[in-house]
This record gives sequence, structure tokens and C-alpha cells, in this order.
Amino acid sequence: MIRTACIALSAAVFLGAPALAQDGHVNHAEGHAHAAFASDRIHVAVDGDTDGRDIILIPGLSSSPEIWQGTVDHLIAQDGVGWRVHRIHVQGFAGAPAKANATGPVAAPVAEEIARYIRENGLNKPAVVGHSMGGTMGMMLAARHPDLVGRLMVVDMIPFMGAMFGPPGTTAESVVTVADQVYAAQSTAPRDQYLTQAKAAVTGMIKTEAARSGPLQDTETSHQQVSASAFRELIVTDLRPELSKITAPTEVLYVKFNDPRMTDAITDAVYQMSFATLPGAKLKRIDDSAHFIMLDQPQAFYGELDAFLSAK
Repeated sequence: MIRTACIALSAAVFLGAPALAQDGHVNHAEGHAHAAFASDRIHVAVDGDTDGRDIILIPGLSSSPEIWQGTVDHLIAQDGVGWRVHRIHVQGFAGAPAKANATGPVAAPVAEEIARYIRENGLNKPAVVGHSMGGTMGMMLAARHPDLVGRLMVVDMIPFMGAMFGPPGTTAESVVTVADQVYAAQSTAPRDQYLTQAKAAVTGMIKTEAARSGPLQDTETSHQQVSASAFRELIVTDLRPELSKITAPTEVLYVKFNDPRMTDAITDAVYQMSFATLPGAKLKRIDDSAHFIMLDQPQAFYGELDAFLSAK
């Protein structure tokens, strides 16, 4: 039952990952500055108090930094707490030119670039919040550079997506063939097929109708090869053996899988098993929300985030 539900979830994520156009405008809101950081993998938008506590927000596959706009507004509006917010924009996603992400892995090299960004800008153990694939990058960053991360929040992501694509006991090695097949299908799919899939996927991944237009535009203006490569990488990346290297306090927010056969208990069990190698992590299910928790349940998300950031 758990495996069946996971396969259903993987299909939803697959459909939610389409990259539909090679070029497009960069989806940035007005009013923030870009960090002076030379990279062919990422660029970074900076908002808030220049002397404030640092927090890094990482969006997911084919997503724009603008999915975090409400979170940025919430953080900056807090009385007595100064935040300097760093939003990552992955090259190739949401209108940004692909550059070095045009071929090969995306998540792992981007995580390394974020580590370099932290070092070169002198950030002192920033909090890191990652949604979906951004959560994968956050886990990579915290496990491989534990000295750089003060706190880690993972939003609706497990450490080994490949488990969804095979029987119990599936390993990163055993799922390579499936990942290659998924990559081939994504990278060669006609544009109109991607458009159809994207519309259906966004509807399923965001319950709040008014919040769907931005993420849908992000998928439409992302680079097809970058998104396909990144999705393949997610399937064959198993971070479970690395989770024990994470020293930062960690919280995982998640939602019930979008499948009528799922129950809260089964979803909880999947997450408990997935994060068993990080026993100190707090796991919290957010109800009445789809994949984009910060858009569907912003007040619940902000409440969890505030409590997590202020915890001793």
C-alpha cells in the first residue's frame, strides 16, 4: 500500500516538473537587490535588513524565487526581528538562462554553489529552508557542509525519491534504468504535451486557485533539459545514508500524499521511515494543503517557521 501510494505521488511530481519553453522572462518581483556573486549555476535575490539574521530560501524544480514572496513579506514585517533573506534562483528555472545547468546534474552542483555563496559572503550559519527539490539541496548542503548551516527546514520532500519508482529495497543503483527512461520521456516530450501536463499538475499541487498562476508560469518558462536532468538526478539520489551527518536542528513539513488511497497514517509512516537516519528531526504534517504548503496554508507555514527559527 505504501509503495502504491508512493508511485502515485511520483507520478504527480513527474507531471509537476515540466519545463515548457527554452527562454522567457526572469520571474522576479520588483524591489529587491541581487547579491554580488558570480556564478553560472545560481543568482541570488536579497531582501530585508542588511544587518539582520540570514535565512536562505530555495525553491523547487522549475520554480521561481517568487514562490517565497509571502514568506519574505512575513519575515521582514516581524517586530524586533531583523532578517536578511537570500532567495536562490537556479539557472534554467523560471526564465533564467540555463548556463552551466544546461547538461548534467543540477541539485548537487547548485548545493555546492550555495555553500560557496555562504562562505564568500560571510554568512554566519544561516537558516536554510528548501521546498521540494530545494529541500533536497538543503539536505545536501547541511549534510556535506554541516559547519555552514544553522537550521534546516525541508518542505514536502523525502531524501530518496527513487524509492517511489521500485519495489521495497530499491537502491539508487537499481533505479538508474527507470531514471533514464523518465529523463528520455521528459527531455523529448512535445511542448503541447508538457503544457497539458503542467496545467493538470499545478491544479493538483496547489489547492488555492488564486495561487496557481505564478507556479504555472514558472514551469512554462523553465528550460526543458535542465528540468529533465534535475528530475533524473532526484530519482537516483539517495541522501538517507548522509542524513546522520546533519548537525543543524531540522524540521520537515509535509502533506498527505495526493492520492485517494492514501491516509494520514500511511503518509506519516513514509516520512518516519524516510528520515529514520536523522532521529532528531521534527516531522510535522500540515493538513488541508497540497505540495506548495507556503501558498495553500501560509499562516500555518509561517507559524511553524517562526517557532522553528526562534527555538533554542
